Amino acid sequence: MENSDIVVGLDIGTTKIACIVGRRDEHGKIEILGIGKSESLGVSRGVVSNIDMTVQSIKTAVEEAENKTGIEIKYVNVGIAGQHIKSLQHRGIYTRDSLDTEISKEDVRNLIRDMYKLQMLPGEEIIHVLPQEYIVDNEQGIKNPVGMSGIRLEANFHIITGQVAAGKNIHRCAHKAGLQVTELILEPLASSAAVLNDEEMEAGVVLVDIGGGTTDIAIFQDNIIRHTAVIPFGGNIISEDIKEGCTIIKHQAELLKVKFGSALATEAKDNEIVSIPGLRGREPREISLKNLASIIQARMEEIIEHVYYEIKNSGYEKKLIGGIVVTGGGAMLKHLPQLMEYVTGMDVRVGYPNEHLAAGNPDDVTSPIFSTGVGLVMKGLDFKDDLAARGLTVDDWAEGREGTPIVKKEVPKVEEEKPTTTITEAEEVAAEVAEEKSASSPFAGLANLRSKLDKWMNEGID
Repeated sequence: MENSDIVVGLDIGTTKIACIVGRRDEHGKIEILGIGKSESLGVSRGVVSNIDMTVQSIKTAVEEAENKTGIEIKYVNVGIAGQHIKSLQHRGIYTRDSLDTEISKEDVRNLIRDMYKLQMLPGEEIIHVLPQEYIVDNEQGIKNPVGMSGIRLEANFHIITGQVAAGKNIHRCAHKAGLQVTELILEPLASSAAVLNDEEMEAGVVLVDIGGGTTDIAIFQDNIIRHTAVIPFGGNIISEDIKEGCTIIKHQAELLKVKFGSALATEAKDNEIVSIPGLRGREPREISLKNLASIIQARMEEIIEHVYYEIKNSGYEKKLIGGIVVTGGGAMLKHLPQLMEYVTGMDVRVGYPNEHLAAGNPDDVTSPIFSTGVGLVMKGLDFKDDLAARGLTVDDWAEGREGTPIVKKEVPKVEEEKPTTTITEAEEVAAEVAEEKSASSPFAGLANLRSKLDKWMNEGID
């Protein structure tokens, strides 16, 4: 099997780390070759909080994927999320040299590269520069300017930023696990690539990815990304509520949520009871499924309200014919689409990452849990195709032969020469400087006279 055709997506989530190996078949569909997954121990709300534990979890997932596929994994495409993610709109301008030549892909790349030079707040960096529409010599509404004639090339951009430290920690974890990061991709962009189709993105749709630590949002309209956001709440906070409300341990709360949880309290019957084993011989605890659903519904309504606020804040609330597509592990909660429809008044469906998958893939890969991982593979394949169109490989990119290298070469530190002046010499220099300052002072003569008078008084005057 040719490794050059293989792309690996590494989803570093709050509850799990998934390593998905895939390639594109002869029909253009995505063929998943193997999945490795492990419990995520060092990530909190989408951000790495413990390097060593995260590295160990990554190694476990990667080793499992390597054993299943027989492929040595070197390069990975990694997702990034967290509350630190922000987005802004900006217009860029690029002036071409000649009107006689056509606008090329390189002209577009130069315009996009210029956007990466924007000054950000201290501690922030640009993660993605996403063109929305192009303007050629004041002609607006152009989706692809390549091949046109024009001097002034402009574009409206959706720019996504994040904390430098968060990105560097992800790179550091991958490096310690023996991997190199080809692309750092915003997770809702990856998820949307896996579960949405072109018709939905043209009509207008909201992608809501409910993970363990965060809820990611991406809004598309007219095949253009219009708004992105990350809400720092996910499935884990629901488990915490169940743990506190039912006075049980976290592991039991998670099992309750997955097996018996519902987002609508009205759908649970009053007489349905679940018995939870007691700790170390204590009496079992009986929990009403009606109370369990009430706890879940209260927290889910809060998350959905945050999502609805972002939809209204985008300004596209009335233009989203495709409604809401909910995916991620949280989408598997029973009756969630009904609750989301009730709160937002929009059509809701559960998104499965089988839109672009070939037949015969493992059944578990079509679960909403792996939407981000499958999307990372798709984004990685697009990146590799873009390099191939320029006659490059990922190895070329990693070595910095074109564009920005994956691993920035560190500039060797030059050892500063230590001063050879001894303490005695330094004291002498200081004394000379002090003497010069004293001599140049207007009071130097008075000081000298006073010292002489003191000497005469002590010795006595004849």
